[in-house]
Amino acid sequence: MQTRILRQTYFCLFTLLLLVAPVFAQPLEEKVWEHTLANGLTLLVVERHEAPTFAANITIKVGSVNETSQVRGVAHLLEHMMFKGTTTIGTADWAKERPIQEEIEQVGARLDALNGRPGADAEEIATLRRRLTQLQEAQKLYIVKDEFSKIYGEQGGVGFNAFTSKDLTSYIIALPANKLELWAAVEADRMQNAVLREFYTEREVVMEERRRSYESDPGGMLYENLIANAFITHPYRNPIIGWMSDLENLTLEETRDFFRNYYAPVNTVIALVGDIDFAEAVAVVEKYFGDIAPGTPVPPVPAVEPAQAGEKRVAITYDAEPQMMIGYHKPTLPEKQDYVFDAIDLILAGGRTSRLYQSLVVEQQLATSVGVSGGPGARFPNLFIISAVPRYPHTTAEVEAAIYRELDRLAREPVTPEELEKVRNRLRTDRLRYLKENSGLARMLTYYQTVAGDWRYLVTYDEFIATVTADDIMQVATRYFRPDNRTVAVLRRGDDAATEASPAATQAKGKM
Repeated sequence: MQTRILRQTYFCLFTLLLLVAPVFAQPLEEKVWEHTLANGLTLLVVERHEAPTFAANITIKVGSVNETSQVRGVAHLLEHMMFKGTTTIGTADWAKERPIQEEIEQVGARLDALNGRPGADAEEIATLRRRLTQLQEAQKLYIVKDEFSKIYGEQGGVGFNAFTSKDLTSYIIALPANKLELWAAVEADRMQNAVLREFYTEREVVMEERRRSYESDPGGMLYENLIANAFITHPYRNPIIGWMSDLENLTLEETRDFFRNYYAPVNTVIALVGDIDFAEAVAVVEKYFGDIAPGTPVPPVPAVEPAQAGEKRVAITYDAEPQMMIGYHKPTLPEKQDYVFDAIDLILAGGRTSRLYQSLVVEQQLATSVGVSGGPGARFPNLFIISAVPRYPHTTAEVEAAIYRELDRLAREPVTPEELEKVRNRLRTDRLRYLKENSGLARMLTYYQTVAGDWRYLVTYDEFIATVTADDIMQVATRYFRPDNRTVAVLRRGDDAATEASPAATQAKGKM
């Protein structure tokens, strides 16, 4: 049976390699062209002439990990603001809109200054709020909504989007090959001339997003509490979106300063992948981005998370189905152990044949779902996270005990050669499948250039994965899956708390 499964795996891999062979006929390290502008901007280009399109990814090496306690949430809020336009895009008449925008900023700044101040004049606050509303209504006459999207959409663009993470912020789009100069003109204008219009209404939008995705969502609430308790020093402990009090006090001036300092060439990596010529790409990027001031390099993050001294546990009471997460501290790339954890990820939760799924969901029927993920970032040491949802009437304590038995097994028994080879093949095929798309390759080039400091991590990954052994997996499991290295977060209803046994008691009972 195992031999037949292995043959099927090899056949699937061989088929996939045939599909992507034209794309990778030339080694990737020979296909990536690099160019660094005088102002520090890094350009990566891969020519692929199979279809008349290209994908563009602009990544700024600044995320929530770079925020101070004064401006938590600013990177994510700024990502929202960068869709509001510039002095030429998003406005019907900037000359007439500008004085309104300037007064909005003055009134808003005064309101923010009075926010929460003891003894603040209530009548002044009410007057300022009325004036701010009047100004915002007046500004609407000049605002052209979603003009970036309209420009790109009318020119055949797809997938226009952005995302902020702990480690970086990225802006993405795919366009017809003959729209390279349009893209460069639009994005360079956005980097130089962004207008943070509608700041106060957008701040309210983000606050509502926080309520919806974290404060009212059981999964978001559980994850946020796990991360905040697992880290005590490192800024990874703070949510990307910021805490509510952060958002309430985040000012337009602070947001603009963050933009002016860090949204600059010295912190920027651009990847262009598709039907474009490298020399032309260099000329176009130099033309539009070359004269932009370098900006301020993102400062290093000095905080180092200390070794955990004992198990941490947090219980959240919420009217929702019980669920749980367990986070273990681990190294990040390019440490050898990080590759080993990639293999462990698939062994434990890589589909329906994985160990946790087979044991907890199929055989014991303790859980309805179980999964593994990494987080909350990758530039710094992070967490290996196991999540599970118990199947009624089983408890989180029973599920937790069952998870520990599987982790203990991983530390005691070497995985079979067949299991390890299957994992290596899966990791390689997943990566090849992602790299086959222009957008996937563009994203990974900027990601690894930013997080690992070199896009060539993509090239060496398979070589390192091939060196992972069953011994490595046992050593890593023994070293990191320790009680004193874990944080456990459990979400349960209030009336369930008293009825759940501790996982230690449940585990002991299971061994009797």
